[in-house]
Amino acid sequence: MRLFFLLFLYCCLQVAYSQSKQLCITIDDLPSVTYELNSAELDNEITACLTRNFIKYNIPAIGYVCEGKLYNHNELDTSKVAVLEKWLEAGCDLGNHTYSHFDYNKVADSVFFKDVIAGQKITKALLVKNDQQLRFFRHPYLHTGADSATALKLHQFLKLNNYQESPVTIDNDDYFFANVYHEAYVNSKTALMAEIGKSYVKYMEEKLHYFEQKSIDVFEKEIPQTLLIHASLLNAHYIDELAEMFIKNGYTFISQKEILKTPEYQSPISVYSQKGQSWIFRWGLSKGMDASLMDNDIEIPQQIVELAK
Repeated sequence: MRLFFLLFLYCCLQVAYSQSKQLCITIDDLPSVTYELNSAELDNEITACLTRNFIKYNIPAIGYVCEGKLYNHNELDTSKVAVLEKWLEAGCDLGNHTYSHFDYNKVADSVFFKDVIAGQKITKALLVKNDQQLRFFRHPYLHTGADSATALKLHQFLKLNNYQESPVTIDNDDYFFANVYHEAYVNSKTALMAEIGKSYVKYMEEKLHYFEQKSIDVFEKEIPQTLLIHASLLNAHYIDELAEMFIKNGYTFISQKEILKTPEYQSPISVYSQKGQSWIFRWGLSKGMDASLMDNDIEIPQQIVELAK
């Protein structure tokens, strides 16, 4: 009887542990990524697939908006603004991803800061209309400043303008898969699309396990993870499979607001780089770990590399 009780207790603890994993899903480059195929129909398909599955899986996702993409020939495109409204109708949040998606490493501070402000006009108004606030900022290319001085300038500017910065822990090359998937879509190669999609989900699961281990290396435990993906047709078509994969691995979904309360996300950063990289690496290097922390990252499958040539 005692053995049965201990076995039961062990199973309960395992279930509780598996359910303790948390993931924040963040989507960059709203309203959508269509690779110069300017199509309201495609915008709506991407948005409908993503938001439908966010509702299905109770995912409090956040979309980061590049407001420059809301315009055609300097004229505001109301159909693209409607895309953002659909995100809010689905219960998602919106954040600022700048107006022009400038690289902070390549433009003057003043130019970048002006672009941040330009990138909040429409998004802020839509959020206020929905009794929400614009609170979160995502760095283009994950470039936060190549040295302490430039990083501090940006951090202070964002704080002054009431923004919280959004770290990314599961950094990945989803855009690489999305590009070849889009090409297959344009050329009506449905079988190839399925192959790419299957390869993508497998790759993302490998990335998840990689960064789970890296969080253990840095913090001696698994931490809540933040996933960055883009508002592409690939992710629209495979968000269902991705959600199922994360659930299978023991994850529940939390909001941008909630994950930023995580103690590990408050870890100081004192090592800087021109590279965009996972915050797990930034935190680890700042704790004195050496560059081998970043070894053995998951490579893009050769088939995808060949398709991209």
